Amino acid sequence: MAKDRSLNLSRQFRAALDALAAIATLGRPACVIGGLAVQRWGEPRFTQDADLTVFTPFGGETDVIDPLLARFEKRRPDARQHALTYRVLLLRAANGISLDISLAGTPFEEDVLARATTWRTIEGTDLITCSAEDLILYKLVAGRPGDIQDVIGVVRRQHARLDVGRVREFGALFAELKEDPSLLQPFEDALRRASGSRPT
Repeated sequence: MAKDRSLNLSRQFRAALDALAAIATLGRPACVIGGLAVQRWGEPRFTQDADLTVFTPFGGETDVIDPLLARFEKRRPDARQHALTYRVLLLRAANGISLDISLAGTPFEEDVLARATTWRTIEGTDLITCSAEDLILYKLVAGRPGDIQDVIGVVRRQHARLDVGRVREFGALFAELKEDPSLLQPFEDALRRASGSRPT
């Protein structure tokens, strides 16, 4: 079943590969996050788009935004201004798949990119994705029901290999920033169930 679901994502994989190739010409580190990274670390599920993040220092946004706008179709008329304001560039790949490209500039985001690794998919394509720990952190911060289910799936599959300390360290920081003391709770609950014991 997992293989079938992965094969059904070929258009999303291709869109992500095209975006990574375009970003590589800019000399900027980038990786896949979101639903496609879930295929690597969690419970495979269908995703309609491709989410990526690319290193973009504050003040240097146009060096990334403008070349990518020249390469891909924009999904809204004000895509450039939207990216400058919210640091997310909304594009469309040649095969019609939506691309959400986050402009990474914080120390945490730089660290995410430094920790990213290559994944050889079932289809034989190589995608650079964020780590399982960083995917969990992104999902906890987003906090939607689907994101929490992704956290549970990643923990279920990866719990014995996870750097739990990293998730707790940055999870606590994001909980403080979001004023959400329960931000880490879904992770702790999933870890307890996956390990069959109290969290360490």
